[in-house]
Amino acid sequence: MNEEKNNALFCDIETGICEVPETQSINEATDISSKIKPVHVLYFTDPICSSCWGIEPQLRKLKLEYGEYFDIEYRMGGLLAGWNTYGGSDVSNPKDVAVHWEEAGAHYEMPIDGDVWIEDPLSSSYPPSIAFKAAQLQGNDKALDFLRRIKEMIFLEKKNIEKWENLEAAASQVGLDLEQFKVDFEGRGKEMFDQDLVLKGQLGVRGFPTIFFTDEDDNRFKVYGSKPYESYEQALLKLYPEAVKQAIDTDFENIFSHYPTLTSKEFGVLTSRSKDETEEFLNELYKQNKIGKYVSKNGVLWTVS
Repeated sequence: MNEEKNNALFCDIETGICEVPETQSINEATDISSKIKPVHVLYFTDPICSSCWGIEPQLRKLKLEYGEYFDIEYRMGGLLAGWNTYGGSDVSNPKDVAVHWEEAGAHYEMPIDGDVWIEDPLSSSYPPSIAFKAAQLQGNDKALDFLRRIKEMIFLEKKNIEKWENLEAAASQVGLDLEQFKVDFEGRGKEMFDQDLVLKGQLGVRGFPTIFFTDEDDNRFKVYGSKPYESYEQALLKLYPEAVKQAIDTDFENIFSHYPTLTSKEFGVLTSRSKDETEEFLNELYKQNKIGKYVSKNGVLWTVS
């Protein structure tokens, strides 16, 4: 995996990092301190980052247990500018990514179908990143719904989220104003994405996921790469020891009221069930027509019926 670390789409499974070429060192003058809640979380990610998809269970759990103590700001990092800017000898075309994605999905126990890189590969992750920024202009909640939807599209449904038709479909499905979305995608969204790339350089972000936890006094902890849940929890508690963990109501209706779509891994993490227990429980709910499911090659996405 040593050579793979030098190529953004070949995320190092051991470190849980999707890395990009080295950028300038952190600018200590950059203010990313908390503005509303005790802790501000700044998350650098990318729609096609497999390691970022891998930490969805951890982040969803953190929001349920400690959400009253932190706000989270999503920034796009530009994982793949284009294949013409790639120089790694071990990556000659998108097909080289397919096998790695299959391995990453198995490692994280999150469904990832690498065949998209064979059947309908992306040439850049910039268009879906810009689309997310455009969605943010219509509200953070809808933007996060949009980001989740395009991740499901590429990781499970093998849809090329660089294509406008798929971005537009996702925007429609989460209730965005499509006319405004297109205007912002072609205008302010691009400007906002450029600002994200500038901030990434100022903070010395080299790969994804990179998450900064910062308090009101600009004390800061960084969690780099895919890490166990405790790493994110402890970063928050170091900055705000007064935080009290909220017990999660594990009734399936409550869980799905927070997250209308869930992978088996996510549901298992949120309800403290083993893999086998989770599959048995969710399949029984499906048989009772209480939830729906989308079956991909490497896993299931469970949905509110």
